[in-house]
Amino acid sequence: MLQLGWKAGTEQYPPDELLDYAVAAEQAGFDSIDASDHFHPWSERGQACFVWSWLGAVAARTRRIVLGTGVTCPTLRYHPAVIAQAAATMACMAPERFYLGVGTGEALNEYSSTGQWPGYNVRQEQMAEAIELIRALWAGEKVTHRGNYYQTRQAKLYTRPAKPVPLYISTMVPNSARFAGKYGDGLVTVGGKDPDTYREIIESFDAGAREAGRDPGEMTRMVEIGVAYTDDEQAAIGHRKDYWAGTFVPALFTERIYTPALSEENGKAVGSDTVRQSVCISPDPGDHIEWAQRYIDLGFNHLIFHCAGPDQRAFLEGYGRDVLPRLRQLEKKQER
Repeated sequence: MLQLGWKAGTEQYPPDELLDYAVAAEQAGFDSIDASDHFHPWSERGQACFVWSWLGAVAARTRRIVLGTGVTCPTLRYHPAVIAQAAATMACMAPERFYLGVGTGEALNEYSSTGQWPGYNVRQEQMAEAIELIRALWAGEKVTHRGNYYQTRQAKLYTRPAKPVPLYISTMVPNSARFAGKYGDGLVTVGGKDPDTYREIIESFDAGAREAGRDPGEMTRMVEIGVAYTDDEQAAIGHRKDYWAGTFVPALFTERIYTPALSEENGKAVGSDTVRQSVCISPDPGDHIEWAQRYIDLGFNHLIFHCAGPDQRAFLEGYGRDVLPRLRQLEKKQER
């Protein structure tokens, strides 16, 4: 079943304002909220609240909408046992409407707060061990873990949800998608790239799932896609560049760029054409439906819409009124 979600940009808005938008997202008919877990924002003008406190507040203010992290790095800034406990508590506060999204991190958040930034292969090994430990703790038994990277002694979660927490793994390139299929319940990626890249990502993800004895057809394939529901293209590009230009620059994943100021400086190289090609900017609902349908046709079943505009309430209400219902109608027609 197709899920349509909203990206909660903790890097752009203060937590109290963002909380009001989260309530508005549920009222507008969105299925889910995907919230960033950042220590630093992408630019000096940004924000960076502690997302776990914020998610608890959202759980208390909502009743239906699914909540999740997009994404948490459970290996450096956090010990995996702490993330296991945090996710279990969230799943108790929001029963059957919380998922844990995890990734190997960014220097912007991990190196800045810990001074550590191992190579990618090491971080992926850490991720595999962290997931093993998280799942063991979720099972409810006492866990003595003596791993290469993490240790626990008779650790047990005494507060756990009735059902397992879905765990989705971030993957930006085909080479890491097999890992997501093997170790996760789903994948999380970001839109705006060439369609062939996503075909390769999904093919690799499916292969990893089958290797683990899973049915990839029953797993979540989540993609965050940039949108601006407006006729002011120049302003939409400006908002995206003001707060999110760093997300377009791969160098952010190195220890050379680990502060918002450095990220902002590096992001100045991003041209308007780059933003225009990766974000759907239009006041026409048909354009947004066509944009979303491209990803659905590629095999994604959970879309997260990310708008960088300052008036999030207008975006949420407009999308909830004009775009989401038509996408769901299309899905029903295709199922017949």
